[in-house]
Amino acid sequence: MVSEPKPIPVGQEPPPLRPSSPNGRPPARHQGNDGKAKGKPARRRAGDRFALLNAFVDFTLAGLTRNEIAVWLVLYRDTKDGTAGTSQADLARRAGVSDRTIRRALKRLEIAGLLKVVYRGGFRRGLTRYRVCPLKTAGA
Repeated sequence: MVSEPKPIPVGQEPPPLRPSSPNGRPPARHQGNDGKAKGKPARRRAGDRFALLNAFVDFTLAGLTRNEIAVWLVLYRDTKDGTAGTSQADLARRAGVSDRTIRRALKRLEIAGLLKVVYRGGFRRGLTRYRVCPLKTAGA
């Protein structure tokens, strides 16, 4: 048998879900050391990333092979500060294909204008840096 809910006596109400400041307005966002509010730029960056991903899916995805899509997505996910740095062996491991397949996919993506090699890494030179683009260039 289910018992009826009991009313909460005045003065024993739970606290509000959103804390408010003494003046009744919602509290201001936390400000960092530089005095600028935090939170908004992160959302804007996330929105920019989704817009780029949406452009890739809407206009480019259909013309690529499964391997090229996998390489592009792995590099896109790793992009920080405009570039992604990783080795071909790591790309192959994460995409589940061979090193040769990765080299072929990278070459095709670069020819199509979806990828640009910013820095060619190698033994004792570090990782190769890639810049990922969502749309094929007009010449491709």
